[in-house]
Amino acid sequence: MALQRMDNVGIVVDDLDAAVAFFAELGMELEGTGEIEGLFADQTVGLDGVRSDIAMMRTPDGHGKLELTKYHNPAVSGTGQEDPPPNTLGLHRVMFAVDDIDDTISRLRAHGAELLGEVAQYESIFRLCYLRGPAGIIIALAEQIG
Repeated sequence: MALQRMDNVGIVVDDLDAAVAFFAELGMELEGTGEIEGLFADQTVGLDGVRSDIAMMRTPDGHGKLELTKYHNPAVSGTGQEDPPPNTLGLHRVMFAVDDIDDTISRLRAHGAELLGEVAQYESIFRLCYLRGPAGIIIALAEQIG
């Protein structure tokens, strides 16, 4: 048996509309939305009484996807640390390649994004940065320059 593909990365958010707007501003496309509940949902995630709304976002090339989930039941569980730093165990960040990093940062700031450090240049190849986005997740941006 071989791995076929990675389908998506799931992100739990507290404001689904704001998260969709953030990732749409980044350039992702809304593929669809739905309500998730019932026995299959409970069995899949190992929780009782699951009721959530999801939005599936895809990159323009159609290969990368994010599943944004807003849980209505059971209540969202916090990580114990608001806005954890980039060296926290677990899912680290999601990185996107962009054409113009400065323009992208400017557009995402209008949706609440905060630069964690600064835009740094790696040799003459990339300009890179980390931003904190919806639900405190870290988004990395990379602009190829060389």
